[in-house]
Amino acid sequence: MIDHGHSQQEIAERINAPPGRGVLRDVVYGGIDGSVTTFAIVAGVAGAGLSPFIIVALGLANVLADGFSMAAGNYSGTKAELDNIRRIRVTEERHIRLYPDGERREVREILAQKGLTGRILEEATDAITANHDNWINLMVEGEYGLGSVDPHPLKAAIATFLAFLVAGLVPLLPFLFSVENAFVVSACMTMCVFFAIGAFKSRWSLSPWWRSGLETFAIGGVAALVAFFVGSLFHP
Repeated sequence: MIDHGHSQQEIAERINAPPGRGVLRDVVYGGIDGSVTTFAIVAGVAGAGLSPFIIVALGLANVLADGFSMAAGNYSGTKAELDNIRRIRVTEERHIRLYPDGERREVREILAQKGLTGRILEEATDAITANHDNWINLMVEGEYGLGSVDPHPLKAAIATFLAFLVAGLVPLLPFLFSVENAFVVSACMTMCVFFAIGAFKSRWSLSPWWRSGLETFAIGGVAALVAFFVGSLFHP
């Protein structure tokens, strides 16, 4: 991960426009689920000995329907999170209007837990409570543990769907192009996707890329083995 700059201008620009959580979680979530669920269908149907046409039909149906379902679910969940933040802000605005002394004591306690004491604590409390927006932002973060940057439901939904679509199509490609030993090729390609997703997300973690890749590889591999085993029980 590249370190950010520490000049006064770089600090001001970064702090005044925080990026929020971004779409990393949505991309990783959609990518893993897309590849796992689609390959689970491929493995299950192949284990049952059914035709490649059925594999493609069920796989495409899963990519489109389940991908849209996941995107819609993520949109609804993120929007519920956003609605909750807005509800809390309205609640704090009402509390500040009705119980200003009590809310001021809460600000003082939050700042005290951050290490401020004595005259500095009182001055900081005065400064925060003198600005209505800063007062509410501090309460949202300090009292409820929520970030100051609102989530974006539509952006989260689009990221989830695109990641699901791209990763979910990979297990189907050998069947779409009638590749010889399509199931083996599909399995190898899907395992590569699992590893690639894990290695990709290591960019935002402290884990080595290979360890993160192997972790995701193992999760997807277990799901595929379970699906293939269940499908093989119905093999004629």
